[in-house]
Amino acid sequence: MRAHVPGAGGTALRAADSCSQPRLDGGNPGAPSQAFGCSIFPSSMAAAPRRAGAALQREESGDLTCPLLFIQLNQLLSTPAGLEWREMARWIKFEEKVEDGGERWSAPHVPALPLYSLFQLRTCLQKGTMLLDLDATSFKEIIDKALSGQPEEAELQPALRERLAALLLLQPQHQPTKSLLQLLAELCLSPCREKAKGRCEPRRQLSKTPLQEQLRNRFKKKVPPGAEAAHVAVGEVEFLEKPFAAFIRLRRGVSLGSLAEVSLPSRFLFILLGPPKVRAYHEVGRAMATLLTDELFQRVARQAEHREDLITGIEAFLDELIVLPPGKWDPSTRIPPPRHLPSPRRRTAVDPLDQQPHGNGDMTAAGDRASPGHPHSGEELERTGRLFGGLLRDIRRKAPWYGSDFSDALHPQCLSAVLYIYLATVTNAITFGGMLGDATANMQGVLESFLGTALAGFIFCLFSGQPLTILSSTGPVLVFERLLFSFSQDHSLDYLELRLWIGLWVAFFGVVLVATEASHLVRYFTRFTEEGFCALISLIFIYDSLKKMLSLADAFPINWQYRLDNVTSYSCTCNLSSPGHSSAGNDTLLPSPLVAQQVQPLLPGRQPPATPAGLSRTQCLDRGGHLLGTSCQYVPDVTLISFLLFGGTFLFCFALKRFRSSRYFSVGVRKLVSDFAVVLAILSSCTVDAVLGLETPKLLVPGELKPTNPARGWIVFPFGANPWWVCLVSAVPAVLVTILIFMDQQITAVILNRKEYKLQKGAGFHLDLLCVSLLMFVTSVIGLPWYVSATVISLAHMESLRKESATSAPGEHPKFLGIREQRLTGLTVFLLMGISIFMASLLKYIPMPVLYGVFLHMGVTALNSIQLMDRARLLLMPPKHLPDLAYLRHVPLGRVHLYTIIQLLCLGLLWILKSTVAAIIFPLMLLALVGIRKGLERIFSPHDLSWLDGPLPGPGAAGTPPRERPEHGRGAEECEPMHRPGPQINLSVN
Repeated sequence: MRAHVPGAGGTALRAADSCSQPRLDGGNPGAPSQAFGCSIFPSSMAAAPRRAGAALQREESGDLTCPLLFIQLNQLLSTPAGLEWREMARWIKFEEKVEDGGERWSAPHVPALPLYSLFQLRTCLQKGTMLLDLDATSFKEIIDKALSGQPEEAELQPALRERLAALLLLQPQHQPTKSLLQLLAELCLSPCREKAKGRCEPRRQLSKTPLQEQLRNRFKKKVPPGAEAAHVAVGEVEFLEKPFAAFIRLRRGVSLGSLAEVSLPSRFLFILLGPPKVRAYHEVGRAMATLLTDELFQRVARQAEHREDLITGIEAFLDELIVLPPGKWDPSTRIPPPRHLPSPRRRTAVDPLDQQPHGNGDMTAAGDRASPGHPHSGEELERTGRLFGGLLRDIRRKAPWYGSDFSDALHPQCLSAVLYIYLATVTNAITFGGMLGDATANMQGVLESFLGTALAGFIFCLFSGQPLTILSSTGPVLVFERLLFSFSQDHSLDYLELRLWIGLWVAFFGVVLVATEASHLVRYFTRFTEEGFCALISLIFIYDSLKKMLSLADAFPINWQYRLDNVTSYSCTCNLSSPGHSSAGNDTLLPSPLVAQQVQPLLPGRQPPATPAGLSRTQCLDRGGHLLGTSCQYVPDVTLISFLLFGGTFLFCFALKRFRSSRYFSVGVRKLVSDFAVVLAILSSCTVDAVLGLETPKLLVPGELKPTNPARGWIVFPFGANPWWVCLVSAVPAVLVTILIFMDQQITAVILNRKEYKLQKGAGFHLDLLCVSLLMFVTSVIGLPWYVSATVISLAHMESLRKESATSAPGEHPKFLGIREQRLTGLTVFLLMGISIFMASLLKYIPMPVLYGVFLHMGVTALNSIQLMDRARLLLMPPKHLPDLAYLRHVPLGRVHLYTIIQLLCLGLLWILKSTVAAIIFPLMLLALVGIRKGLERIFSPHDLSWLDGPLPGPGAAGTPPRERPEHGRGAEECEPMHRPGPQINLSVN
């Protein structure tokens, strides 16, 4: 229910409107009135609100910024020493009240105001003193001019002026924000403080310079740089017969000494004093402060030239007011701040087209999510029509940033990113290296995986267009390697030589694609294609980590037959005589440390030292002996502790990441812990493993540069092992690999370069594809694995480099500022990968289950970041329990489920193709996703696709006007939630 108040001061308003600036939107004369009011009666609009709307639009584009306001409410209270000003509340974006007793501040909350306070505030602004653009340098000068600027009918007597001036110039009692140590110190000194309460302190005059308590106030850290102060002073005065009200705007920010809780330049002042018979001053002061926190009204107040401008600003505020009827809610309940605030731009950009019905729900939402043009239609993907034109433009775009790509990395956050991505890359190299070894008879193994990852990744980060991308072996490429090795074995062909020719053809085709600007085709990769590919890669990460862990049960079976009561009968000795020889005189039975190991499996880490004559299991077998005893075949519960380390690492990573948004400790501590979450999780798990003393599988890295398979060398020659025609026939499978590499590389590039990541240095689709193509040539000649952009690890790299605002208002979540774009983290990661070949003595202490836990964490995190999973969960929810999501307001639930089921079927088909002998056509299926998305236009309406996915490029694509197309990618509707009844109210009836 909206509350509307008819316009006031009609003649003056029309006069002000007639002399205002020309309309900003000549094509729509009614837009300004619709933007600031929803009245059914015709009304004019003053100049300041219209200029404020234009300022909002310029601020959205970055051409204009408006300082944030810190607002303080001082109330006049009666004390034994007389009247004194005391701070009662403060605002930056949300309200904080001094709790009863004055010991602490309340939690930030959305202010709930009585409606009458706004009406009375409007009356105060209509009849009271108003000084706009006042030139003053001190608070005393401001008060003198305010008291002498009263209208003739309300002019004060000189005696009253002096008493009011003396009262207003009293020093207010601030309520500073106290640290935990200060609260504990005051608690210890509470008896002394109680005695001091009996002595009344003399009233002080306002200081012209800031006090020490202002300069030391910890709350100033919450105030963003460049903020200004606004002061609201209200109270009851017995010597006044009628209220005195004044609104003052200073021409420029002026420091008013000790008036504010924190030392800031002041811009606005509102004073309301009156006789005791009117007891609404406090609520009127809160109404004034709440109005100043509103972005639109604050700009109106900054640009107002007449009193009528402010009145119109209040009416615009009232037009958007949402009223909760009394008795339907608890007024004592404090509404917590929403996680995301709607953009104020939508309040000034309402267009009649947006009011047309698009479906169920809020009709203005489509306009709120409007994004001009296609999400991937930027300069990076525009065709030049020249050979290598896109590549040259990428180079010119990235060259000016090359120096800053190193200087921007000088931040502690980059260190945690290096450690996180290094461990993830090591895990990926070991996992896929082991799989490659199994699939290719060790023609490519862990050593080749480490060496190739280090070489290819380092070169790519040094010369690529998007250095945040992490190169790695991927599941689709591994599938093709397995098929290629099987084909070469079945037809008696040399695998490495055949692979060399395929790699050379792929490199050639890649250069051709770069020359013809084929990256332009990624414009057709909408969310449908991106989510299918990203979900597939994420599932591969999850599946591989779980598969590796389950394989431990075969290598280290759990000892289900062990019984603690039979511990005395367990033994194991070393028999150095020949097997089967039973002569007592020739048998040499030596006690073995294995006895202690098996007798005390429940006391890990307390194995007694071996006797001088005792031999270990390895020594016994090396001397030709054999083991005798009932516990010789005992295997510790390595599988159980491995799963504990695996699950513990996974849960610990999630817990430490969520710790960042908890209420414990300071922001700096929480940020430090969350940045190093994965590192802390790994160190903790390694410590647990060392304390328990069980031999869990450890990270094994070769310590020397020798090929895994001795039958191969480091250089693959193109001729000699296979017939001459292989070099020509290999072009056929090379086409499939080219499609796979192109789709794998460019889909990842599209995901990483989304607009929502706020990248400032631009993309480099053509340059990245060229680097990958040339690396295909290098790795094929050396016989190393093929590398392409790894979606999951690259997303984890981006997430570890997120920049957020250092200061945020109380109740406001830190703002996402973008990604720390640089090259140094990637270069360091791959440099460490190369050094890791010679760090076997250190890396051997890291248990493999811990790295598999990191693997699982990355896969689950990436899977949860796509909208497909949110919609898949909706399939299991009854309609009455569905969340309030934007697309559910505009698309029928059945259509949402149908779209989700089609995506899941495509994902299942991709998984089946990857896992069966039909995997050879897997690259074509990836390409077919674009065609399937095009076919969805025959099933779904353009409006439904605009909310669920995104438009395909081209004029009139999806039948949706460009201005109504929603922003592409996940989070477009979550970043700027639409108007919702209830939680996002501005004011409520008390």
